[in-house]
Amino acid sequence: MNRRHFITTAAATAAAASAQSPISADVVRRHDEAVDRYLAAQVTDTSSRWRGAMVDGTGLYAQGTAGGILGAFGTAYIYRASKHHGKAEVLERVRLAADFLNRTMSADGNITLPITNFNSPPDTAFMVTGLASLMRLARNEGARDVAAILEPLLARCGQGLVKGGIHTPNHRWVVCSALAQLNEVMPNPAYVRRVDQWLAEEIDIDSDGQYTERSTGGYNPIVDRALIVVADKLKRPALLEHVRRNLDSLLYLLHPDFEVVTEISRRQDQYQRAGILGYWFPLTYMAVRDGNGQYATLAAHAAPQAASLGVLLEYPELTKAVTPAAVPENYEKHFPALGISRIRRGRTSATVIRGGSSRFFTFRRGDAVVTAVRFASAFFGKGQFVPEETTGYALTQDLSAGYYQPLDSPVRVTPDNWFELRKTRKVTELCKLRQSATIREVTNGFDVRIQASGTDEVPLVIEIAFAPGGTLTGCDAVKDVEQAYLMSAKTASYRAGKDEIRFGPMLRQHSYVMVRGAEPRIPAQQCVYLTALTPVDHTIEFRFG
Repeated sequence: MNRRHFITTAAATAAAASAQSPISADVVRRHDEAVDRYLAAQVTDTSSRWRGAMVDGTGLYAQGTAGGILGAFGTAYIYRASKHHGKAEVLERVRLAADFLNRTMSADGNITLPITNFNSPPDTAFMVTGLASLMRLARNEGARDVAAILEPLLARCGQGLVKGGIHTPNHRWVVCSALAQLNEVMPNPAYVRRVDQWLAEEIDIDSDGQYTERSTGGYNPIVDRALIVVADKLKRPALLEHVRRNLDSLLYLLHPDFEVVTEISRRQDQYQRAGILGYWFPLTYMAVRDGNGQYATLAAHAAPQAASLGVLLEYPELTKAVTPAAVPENYEKHFPALGISRIRRGRTSATVIRGGSSRFFTFRRGDAVVTAVRFASAFFGKGQFVPEETTGYALTQDLSAGYYQPLDSPVRVTPDNWFELRKTRKVTELCKLRQSATIREVTNGFDVRIQASGTDEVPLVIEIAFAPGGTLTGCDAVKDVEQAYLMSAKTASYRAGKDEIRFGPMLRQHSYVMVRGAEPRIPAQQCVYLTALTPVDHTIEFRFG
């Protein structure tokens, strides 16, 4: 869990209802267990500059993390069903965390994320989304001691947020969410004016239901949550339509185990394996509001790990049961704006990326996962296949390269003008190469046809990257290249859990697998290589056991 997710989960702690809400005992138990861990980890040494904070795995003491544990402690102290309810020690730990924040916060009213952002309004907003909720809980439950600790701290944060800037698109909506929550507990017209200033830019969602960052594994659920909060606190229900569109898109970006498709992301979650835990609040809120059974099904899957005591206190209606409905698992769906197509057939899940990425095809059969199929040729150091044109599932790329003649008009060539002058040179000995990949769904699998022609005898290598943890058969290890293999049998296989992917036929005309100019081998994957010399026309048959 990263710091921001820690902040927004550990500190999402407020209630509109009484502390007698019908909240699962498992949710309370998980919260109390987290508080136990934080109590043991919080620095209490009076001589330490970090008193009140909590160290992370890198040895840093992030202010946002202190805000997170403050929220967790405060909720447990106030909530009557918590084993920590009313304990003086817990209230003192709330005070310690708040004191740390007050003495380390910038003069502008902002906190710092020490791994990257300093004097940061966005990170302050992430923290405030939880602490403003805790303030509401304290007010509703008459916990004046907690409210007195929070009020001056939140006032300082509000001063920073009404004038502070952002880095990324999602930050705008997180700031709006924090200000909407502050306005609820500490009304201030300046908060609402700032929200309206950001909202005037309109919500950045495309025709496929994805926000600018397309961050299915990270920031999409953060934006969904933020828009819901603003819609709820400031009575802007039109914002919920964007959340619906994003969640509807999510329905077709899921693998059989509810892992999300991350290939489309423009953030750090791209190509990373991620689940739907972060979507629990948006899914649950919208399931209840709309009576949407598909959202309810996904929310129920996330709830055992993601359901938050604080959120359930703030939104007691989320405990309402919604009849679940089946989510799509047999479809072929195109996303024109994203440039991908998705295929689901029960336990089979595939993504065709039609442009902009060398990983043009990924698929899985249950536990057996191919994280990428890609290929490259040794064509003048620029032969990595990245589709430029697409017709259906036929992806193509045209390359050319030659040799430069002397300049027609003599000019002194220097290190500063070499590249600019090269554009004016006559090109001779021109070589061309047309590369293509065609994906076809067949019974119980896929065929991937790789073609390359135009210049002969160009080494070409096809890479099939399998997720770590499975077992390969029919392959030999490549000398001096970690986790790299060449096929040694006509058909090879990869098995993970109870699932198997068979692939072939073998293509092995050379062993030059680390082609010059190709992208580096995908790290931490088991990569099988098929090798050839152009012209190439080879179809890899992937079949499921």
